[in-house]
Amino acid sequence: MVFSRQPPEDRVTTARKRAAKEWTAHFGKPVFIRIIKEERLLELWLQEPDKGTWKCHKSYTIAGMSGSIGPKTAEGDKQAPEGFYRVYPRSMNPRSKFHLAFNIGYPNRYDRELGRTGSFIMVHGSIWSVGCFAMTDAGIEEIYTLVNEAFKAGAESVPVQIYPFRMTAERMRKEKGNTHYAFWQHLHPGWQHTENRQEPYPDTDTP
Repeated sequence: MVFSRQPPEDRVTTARKRAAKEWTAHFGKPVFIRIIKEERLLELWLQEPDKGTWKCHKSYTIAGMSGSIGPKTAEGDKQAPEGFYRVYPRSMNPRSKFHLAFNIGYPNRYDRELGRTGSFIMVHGSIWSVGCFAMTDAGIEEIYTLVNEAFKAGAESVPVQIYPFRMTAERMRKEKGNTHYAFWQHLHPGWQHTENRQEPYPDTDTP
């Protein structure tokens, strides 16, 4: 595993220059991230502030992610979490050994109420991860830059909503006997909201 040795300031500046080739017109727009674990997929949604509408602008394959579908419940269980989280300006980490990273905010309020433990769950560069979401260095440069530019434009937070699978009514019926079904019912309205309204779910689980 090769850790990034580039100075933090240079990483952010270089990432911004590279991302500008494709994304300049979108710098500063509100950002929403949706993750579908079963498909190892991260969707980057952007809002058109003048219209108020959201659109999934790009989908990234998650290069590294441990565990299986189902929530993270304990420190060291090697599970990636599921639920409704938020990234704040303080969550950004340009000094990550995995090139660039940001903390999604696990555990949230709902996790803590359930006694779940764990910390430092990141979306980061590289292709290896245990409990986090590794997006490759090229992928995280784009994602980090768009999130960072949203903060520079005044965004207070960026929602990150993580689902085990595409939570269609049919799939939910198939999962009725699953140990995690009750928890997934808690997530289901969020999935439906985004599918029906094409916008992030106004979650109540954070901070």
